[in-house]
Amino acid sequence: MNVVDTSAPGSNARGFCFSIEESPQGLQLRAAHRPDYGPIRADWLGSEVRRRIQAGKRQLLARAIGLHKRADLSIFDATAGLGRDAFTLAALGARVTLAERHPLLQRLLLDARERALTAAGTAAAAARTEILAGDALCLLDGQRRWDVVHLDPMYPHSGKQALPQKEMQILRDLTDGDPDAANLLAPARACATLRVVVKRPRRAGFLAGIAPSFQLDGTQARYDIYLPSSA
Repeated sequence: MNVVDTSAPGSNARGFCFSIEESPQGLQLRAAHRPDYGPIRADWLGSEVRRRIQAGKRQLLARAIGLHKRADLSIFDATAGLGRDAFTLAALGARVTLAERHPLLQRLLLDARERALTAAGTAAAAARTEILAGDALCLLDGQRRWDVVHLDPMYPHSGKQALPQKEMQILRDLTDGDPDAANLLAPARACATLRVVVKRPRRAGFLAGIAPSFQLDGTQARYDIYLPSSA
């Protein structure tokens, strides 16, 4: 049976209530205000992540980042979420710094990293990750630089498209949907030595209204690539 960690409940301005639970598969987040939804985890060892790692450096994300040209890139994932993109990139050879400002998501990420460090076949990839607690806007202050900054902010739900998956809905409830994501683009371009990569829905507008240097299109999403502001 799961044990609820009542020492770390969470709520936000809209009155949504969350709790962290222990499970054999790792820490998980439950949204008490959505009793029909199951809990979510930062699962770096599951079949979805394994499939993405097996897809290699020719998959769209890896190509957008530039891993098909150079494997040992340093990457700052400014919108880490549950960390699956970041761990996939680390497994493909990159050194990835994950930023997360919400304390409950921080706990899920730290738990996922610890489990990956002790699991067969994933320790080396997990060792190439680090997790920073804090707002990415503050972390992009010029004290550190990375080859690539990756941004994957939540796109506002318009009410016209289908409801998001349950996992995404819980993350929206928890974070209010990254309403300040546009503010990250300028400091990201100042900190990235090679490029900034922004994931967007295919028909979404440009982040901060700024057109990218070039794009890579997929079937459901696209990657907008910005050269550093010094270029």
